[in-house]
Amino acid sequence: MKGDIIVLEEHHRNAARMIVPRIVGSVKANDARFTISVAGESGSGKSETGKAIAEELEKLDIRSVLLGQDDYFVLPPRSNDAKRRVDDSWLGPHVEVRLDVLEQNLIDAISGSDEIVKPLIDYDQNSVGTETIDLRGIKVVIAEGTYTSLLKHIDSRVFIARNRVDTFEHRQKRNRGNEVGDLFVESILKMEHKIIAGHRQLADFVITRDYDVICVQ
Repeated sequence: MKGDIIVLEEHHRNAARMIVPRIVGSVKANDARFTISVAGESGSGKSETGKAIAEELEKLDIRSVLLGQDDYFVLPPRSNDAKRRVDDSWLGPHVEVRLDVLEQNLIDAISGSDEIVKPLIDYDQNSVGTETIDLRGIKVVIAEGTYTSLLKHIDSRVFIARNRVDTFEHRQKRNRGNEVGDLFVESILKMEHKIIAGHRQLADFVITRDYDVICVQ
């Protein structure tokens, strides 16, 4: 998402250093592009962990591209927040997020397409546009976002098991639209937690609240 704030810290890099050596063999052995999802609650460090994984892969001369679920929301951020406040059904992966579009982008990447056209949300302008991603030379596609564990065309799933209490400090650092401390946003985070709590069971790697990595493959 254009205008997003990514705060990459050492614990994100350490997690990536533990994950990448365990998947690099599969990445190299895979004839098609390899896909990774990084899921978890808001503010858990999904974008940062995805970027850290991409950087670790780059050290091994494996090029990747990062697709953020935030770009696949039906509505841009402020409009989505306003919709949530007047419609209590406007929450969840099959309502406010175009997971089908993200899934199709993954399918196209896996099938060998040289490029994909994806949505691009501009946070500051509160608008939705498109962008074209060049996939030539790309071996890995990383999809990060709250609900990305539900994507079908994923080779390796990472889940960050940190709830809204654990993520408070990180959310303060990025503080999108003064969301920290907003009672409505906190209620949304509670519901989000209930929606994705079971997604941990889908993971190949679980990152704990202390950012240790558990391999459950």
